[in-house]
Amino acid sequence: MRITYLFDPLCGWCYGASPALERLWRRADVTLQLAPTGLFAGENARPMDASFAAFAWQNDQRIERLTGQVFSAAYQQQVLGATPARFDSTSATFGVVAVGLTEPERELEALQAVQQARYINGLDNALLSVVAEALSSAGFTFAANRLLAPDAELLDAYEARLTAARREMARFSAQGVPTLVVEDAKGSRLLPSSVLFGDPAALDDQLGAD
Repeated sequence: MRITYLFDPLCGWCYGASPALERLWRRADVTLQLAPTGLFAGENARPMDASFAAFAWQNDQRIERLTGQVFSAAYQQQVLGATPARFDSTSATFGVVAVGLTEPERELEALQAVQQARYINGLDNALLSVVAEALSSAGFTFAANRLLAPDAELLDAYEARLTAARREMARFSAQGVPTLVVEDAKGSRLLPSSVLFGDPAALDDQLGAD
C-alpha cells in the first residue's frame, strides 16, 4: 500500500496529524510519501498581522484540544506575537526537501523537527536560518548546510515536489491539507482527513488493519 501525504509545514492541522503519521510510517505494509503542496509558500505566503495571528491561535487551540499536540506559550508570544512578520512555508518546505535528497527515510523526522521548532520552541521557521538550525540540531547536518546554500539540484527538487503534489490535489479535487491519497489493490482514493485526528482504529479500518 502506498500513501501520499499532502501537507504544508505551516499547517496547524498537519502538525496535529503527527501522531497518526508516525503510526503510518511504522506500518510494514505502508509506503508513506510526503508531498509538500506549497499551500503557504512563495506567492501563497501572507503577512502575519495581529488579526491573522489571533485567528491562527484560536484554530491552534482547537487542534490541541482535539489531538493533544502542544502549541506552546513560546509559540504564541514569539511567533504569532512577532507581528508584522511573514506566514511563509518556503523555508520549512525547502528543509524537508533537502532531507529528502540526503536521507529520504528520515523525512518525517525532519518535518517533525521543523514543526517542533515553531510550535514548541517558539522559533519562526519561516526563516531559513531557523530551519537550518532545527535540522542541524536533529542530526541533519549535511541537509542543513545545503539548505543555507541551495544548489540547482535542491531548487529543482523543490519545484518538482510541489508540482507533483499540486497535480495530486487537482487529480482528486482535494480542497486542502492534510490529505491522504491511498493506492492499493483497490485503486487510488482519498481518505477523509478526519481519520487523522480520531481513534487510531478508524484509520486502520479505512486502510485494513495490519
